[in-house]
Amino acid sequence: MTEVIVLADTHIRRNSTRRLPPEVYAALERADLVLHAGDVVTGEVLDELATFAPTRAVLGNNDGELVGRLPEQRSFTVDGVRIAMVHDSGPSKGREARLKRRFPTADVVVFGHSHIPIDAAGLDGQRLFNPGSATERRSQPHHTFGLLRIDDGRLVEHRIVVVP
Repeated sequence: MTEVIVLADTHIRRNSTRRLPPEVYAALERADLVLHAGDVVTGEVLDELATFAPTRAVLGNNDGELVGRLPEQRSFTVDGVRIAMVHDSGPSKGREARLKRRFPTADVVVFGHSHIPIDAAGLDGQRLFNPGSATERRSQPHHTFGLLRIDDGRLVEHRIVVVP
């Protein structure tokens, strides 16, 4: 079983006192892979995440210093499950069809930008997954991150984890 921790919109700036919550660090200790769907802000955050597990990320609209280091979107396979990542999925209206057109073969599309956690069915069995933000909840009631578990080519668990 592959355990994937999914983050987005952490907005941890250089020399900031903001850190990931202890619950995220505990989950990272068990991670086989870390995904970050943009607005990392600094490379140091990516470097820290990579000390826990291989880390894949995409460029967010606040990731100016990471231009050239991160792609705007990416697609890859984890144990037979096809995952696509992009920071901004666009407006909620029409999202399912738009992401299916953009990533027609993806089983899971991971995105961020809105800080709104979403774990929803897309079109034709595609899973749409936004982990929300573990550090900047904005108008959401809780800080959140995501967990995906993959086993033998199947997504066996997908959930938004609420940080107490």
